[in-house]
Amino acid sequence: MVAQDAAMTGPPKVLVIDREFTKPGKDGAVHEKSESAFVNAVAAAKWPTHYFAAKSMSGRPRALFFFGYPSFEAWEEDNKAMEKNPALAATIDRAGVADGELLSDFDQGVFLFDPDLSLHTGDIVHSRYFEISSYKVKPGHRAEFTELVKLYEKGYANIPNANWAAFESYYGADNGGMYIAISKMTSLAEDDTSMGDDKKFAEVMGADGMKKVRDLTASCIESQQTNLFSFNPKMSYPDPDWIKADPFWKPKAAFAPAAKKPAPATP
Repeated sequence: MVAQDAAMTGPPKVLVIDREFTKPGKDGAVHEKSESAFVNAVAAAKWPTHYFAAKSMSGRPRALFFFGYPSFEAWEEDNKAMEKNPALAATIDRAGVADGELLSDFDQGVFLFDPDLSLHTGDIVHSRYFEISSYKVKPGHRAEFTELVKLYEKGYANIPNANWAAFESYYGADNGGMYIAISKMTSLAEDDTSMGDDKKFAEVMGADGMKKVRDLTASCIESQQTNLFSFNPKMSYPDPDWIKADPFWKPKAAFAPAAKKPAPATP
């Protein structure tokens, strides 16, 4: 997802997601301009930790900011480095006050990547969208949830474009049985072509397999929800390798130099 070398190699072990919910009329270019203050500050400081942003295309208007780390220790070291740079910290604080005027709410979640529950992850440099599904697992039913995901991995293994990176919520308001599956798309045309994937999945699983999928879903899933997000390079501080690989991530002149808020403080 992001941060250091992980940017080009796939999901990070530790994923921090900031969610900024904007007030009515404060989304779009208004929020982009506000976020450029963070981007410019971090870029000027040549901050080593990178992040990227995605804007909601469904649900409440909001922006997600993704920070990836290879470990919790790496997250801590990033925070300590910020504390040792009072000039940058002060600039970030001032930008935060202005940005806060546009927001109706803010929260932060910390997630751990689970490769055993993921399928065809890879890098996201050339992607443009995320479909993020959240699953609330009933208490005491984690083993059944794992079994259910394994069935989905089997059924979708040979279906083109099928992919997801699974993360378990570790800290935050929704932790405790909350999982998210992040699927990358290069185009919304993939949504169109995937409409027949359920039928292909059913064919692979067969009648008995589909009955097991339905039974496990009813047994272990308390609730689920899926939303769509589009990547926003103007609000992102991408790794230089991303910019070399895809000009989509190149800083736009309106808000250059490109790059967001340094890593959030350790809870």
